[in-house]
Amino acid sequence: MGTVVIKVIIPAFNEENAVGKVIGDIPKDQVSEVIVVNNASTDRTEKTARALGATVLNEPEKGYGNACLKGIRYLANHETKPDVVVFLDADYSDYPEELPMLVEPIASGTHDLVIGSRTLGERESGSMTIPQVFGNWLATTLLKLLYGANFTDLGPFRAIRYSSLIQLNMQDKTFGWTVEMQLKAIKKHLKYMEVPVSYRVRTGKSKISGTVRGTIMAGYKILWTIFKYL
Repeated sequence: MGTVVIKVIIPAFNEENAVGKVIGDIPKDQVSEVIVVNNASTDRTEKTARALGATVLNEPEKGYGNACLKGIRYLANHETKPDVVVFLDADYSDYPEELPMLVEPIASGTHDLVIGSRTLGERESGSMTIPQVFGNWLATTLLKLLYGANFTDLGPFRAIRYSSLIQLNMQDKTFGWTVEMQLKAIKKHLKYMEVPVSYRVRTGKSKISGTVRGTIMAGYKILWTIFKYL
């Protein structure tokens, strides 16, 4: 991919058994820095990530968005800015080796945002719960009806041009992060696309979809965010 500078941000909350696998599968010859944001973990997530050469930032305030915002602030405070930022979950449900597929449309200059779509890709049985599948369908349908968007997924595995990311002025601190990025991309007229990605059963139990409360809270926040920006 030439001289394109790619940095990866991985929000991580108690993922000591998975984060090492994620870091290990990232194509090191294409990524200049892997940033793990340790989001109030009480296990060995931080030590595991550091041992594998990742930059580790500590964000004590829980929240997926909080962790992502911490990573963005870190990038903004560095003199050398990346060309592309990739967001990747720490639970090893995504396939980090598919990263080049997401980055290529941005590196070639045709797009600003690329979402890894689990809906279009190959999903391992049980990798997404029924509420997750329905929630994704509902959110993307609303994005189409209300914003004219063409998304099939709110997948966490995504790549975005750094300058576009800054332009979006991301704000959400919890579960509305992914949908906020997508609807703001529409409003800012960014060029976006989806690529099919593979998805497997995560390592360990989900803190969101693994609980009834987490599922309801996430769903509520996603819907609230969609209507907030109308």
